[in-house]
Parts: sequence; structure tokens; C-alpha cells
Amino acid sequence: MKSIDLNADLGEADNPGWANDEIEMLQYISSANIACGGHAGSDEAMSRMIFGAQKHNVVIGAHPSYPDREFFGRKSFKIGRDIGAQELKLTLVSQISKLINLAESANERVRYVKPHGALYNDAMKDTEKADIIAKAISSFKQNLIFLGGPNSEMKIAAKKYGLKYVSEGFADRRYTEDGHLQSRNIKGSVIEKQNERISQAKNIVLNQSVITASGKKMPIKVDTICLHGDSPGALRTAKKIRNQLEKSGIKIMAFANVQ
Repeated sequence: MKSIDLNADLGEADNPGWANDEIEMLQYISSANIACGGHAGSDEAMSRMIFGAQKHNVVIGAHPSYPDREFFGRKSFKIGRDIGAQELKLTLVSQISKLINLAESANERVRYVKPHGALYNDAMKDTEKADIIAKAISSFKQNLIFLGGPNSEMKIAAKKYGLKYVSEGFADRRYTEDGHLQSRNIKGSVIEKQNERISQAKNIVLNQSVITASGKKMPIKVDTICLHGDSPGALRTAKKIRNQLEKSGIKIMAFANVQ
């Protein structure tokens, strides 16, 4: 039976309703990317997500970002102007360490790292930033997996530092013809309709392809599908996508458990 991982960006909630939805999402995913203070998150939120993940047998990963709580990590930082290369590495190490320490205190293990927001998008094409992220991940002894986009500089950097790399696809984002995510600044880049999110997820998993923003069919091969926890209707999306994939004979399994 074919399997796929479902991951979600969690621990980002800033109100009780959203926080409750994040906990409920753990029923439908297999990997949780937990915000660790850079763009969102707190020790309390991280611990809540760790314990919730344990309850639902969900693998946990660190979700670090630029140190940018003001713009939720969606503002791009330029190396040498907004942040130094060493400073970026150190903040990533600090964020990941915080989650690792909290996880260890709960007898849990952080298995992977997925950069967030603008840092993720920048590192798709920026060799220096991809290298900084990979270097930060490789500084840990936990054999952390690097999770990022397919056909990206992050994948190349992971190989350079001897890291296992896992590629992901997105159920709720439009793609450009070069295989990258279309900027959120462009209207329609975030898929809002539930049926379109479900259709895109199924197409990626079952047909290894996606329809780009321009309407062209593009091949894409991934080991996990991201379900953004901050998108409107995210909980409903997660439930429906899992249900539809399982009905299609797809087993939901954390990628960290099949490496």
C-alpha cells in the first residue's frame, strides 16, 4: 500500500479558538511542524503541541524562521542588511534547541526541521540561505531530517551537509511553472475553496502532478503534503484530505518513520 505523510504548521495560535483547532488537527496529520519562537510560539504553546502530538502518535519537527514576530515570519531578510549570516544561523540553532529541550523533558524526540514562511521561500532559490539552514541543522547530534520544497537549493544544501532530505507539496497554495510557490502577494495564491484543496492534494499524491497558477500540468514528486494550520478552514481541510486519501487506498504515515 502506498503511503504519504500529512504535515501541518502548528503552535502558531494567538487565540483560544485557533489553539483548539491546532490540537484537533493532530487527529488527522502524521507530522507536526511546531513554531519555536521566531515568528510565533511560546514555551507553553510548544509544550501543548508536544503533549498533543504524543497523545495522537504524531511525529514532531521544529519550524524555525527569521526572527520576525511582527510580520509572522513572512518578511524576507537580506543577509548583510537585515541580518548577518552567523546571526541567522545562531537564531535558527536557538529556536531548534528550545523545542528539542522541551521535547526531551517530555521524553519526546524532535525528528526534523522545516523552515517557515519567507525563510523557506527564500531558501528555495538562495544558495547562501539554504546553506545556513543546512549548517544549523547539521550542528545537532539528533540526525535531524531537512524538510523543504522539491527541486530547491535546500535539497542541494542538505546533500552537502549529509542530511536526509524530504520534499513536500502544498494542498492550499498555487504553484508557478518553475515548481515554486506563487507569492502570497498575488491574489489567489492561497487556495480557499475546500474542494480545490482536496483535489490538489489528491492530484499530487495519486498522480504526482499539480496544475500551476497558469493552468499547466506540472510533475511533482513529494513524500509529504503540508496543511497550513493558519489557513481558514484548515481543520476541515485536514479531516477531508485524510478521509479522501484513505478512501483512495493511501496510508497516512510519518515520513520520519519510513526513512
